[in-house]
Amino acid sequence: MNRREFIAAMAGGVILTMAGGRPVLATQLKSPMDKKTKVSLIKTPDRASGIKRAIEILNINPVKGKDVLLKPNFNTADPFPGSTHNDTLIHLILHMKEMGAKSITIGERSGPPDTSDVLRGKGIYELCKKLDVGLINFEELPPDGWVRIRPENNHWRDGFDVARPVFDSKCIVSTCCLKTHGYGGVFTMSLKLSVGVTHKRNMSELHTSLRSMRKMIAEINQVYNPSLILLDAIEAFVDGGPAKGTKKRADMIIAGTDRIAIDAVGLAVLKELGSNKAIMEKKIFEQEQIARAVELGLGVKLPEDIEILTDDRHGKMYAERLMEILLRG
Repeated sequence: MNRREFIAAMAGGVILTMAGGRPVLATQLKSPMDKKTKVSLIKTPDRASGIKRAIEILNINPVKGKDVLLKPNFNTADPFPGSTHNDTLIHLILHMKEMGAKSITIGERSGPPDTSDVLRGKGIYELCKKLDVGLINFEELPPDGWVRIRPENNHWRDGFDVARPVFDSKCIVSTCCLKTHGYGGVFTMSLKLSVGVTHKRNMSELHTSLRSMRKMIAEINQVYNPSLILLDAIEAFVDGGPAKGTKKRADMIIAGTDRIAIDAVGLAVLKELGSNKAIMEKKIFEQEQIARAVELGLGVKLPEDIEILTDDRHGKMYAERLMEILLRG
């Protein structure tokens, strides 16, 4: 890192340290001079049109000419919203190809089941062959396929290991589900999705650190900045999760580039649907995943910084309700 890069890091980002000593910069997604962070919301039960509309009204194309690493939610092979719906994956891939993506590769590490079993159970090997996209099973990476990251002032004892394809990628697109988490995470959306880029050996520390778990989840997100996030909220777990839980229909697709904003809007949806005490009785920006991510400069700091975009009257009415919930907390 040269002097100019170091000054930029100190001004607007977080310095991380890789094993071996090379500094890494995770920049802030939003500066004080920026306008509101935009999150799109399409109220529809149809994934094909919903995904296309949600991305198009953001008026961005971060994948054109890029090698895209696509991170789904394949923690297990349980039916949606326990895992990413295959139709979501298909329509997102097809739309990114229309947008001019140079190549698309799915990358994932599942757990506790073996990743290969989850991919097989989901039919992902066949899906990738049919759609001509690549596939990386992070669990099968060799030792040098992992990078040890030690963020400053974090809650991990000695850092955590990140899959090198994630660390090296210039364009990461993530697609997550809308659900509560019954094992300490409270909720699992775009921030929690990043747990799947870490090595399985890190999970014991994460799962036994009940007081720091939500903060540790947020800290993983310092390693990369997603170019696009798609949240499939056709259905949601409002209690239980992450693999099984109490389901309610929300019939919407949400998209954006800011993980805090995406998760904040998702939490507002859970509150609107009616969820468990951990969601309903705590303000959105006081949730530990959100609060720690804000401290780290990973996105918006306040609900007032979020603007929800939609493209029809039905969506506008719902977006107004969600903004009321966001502002109340």
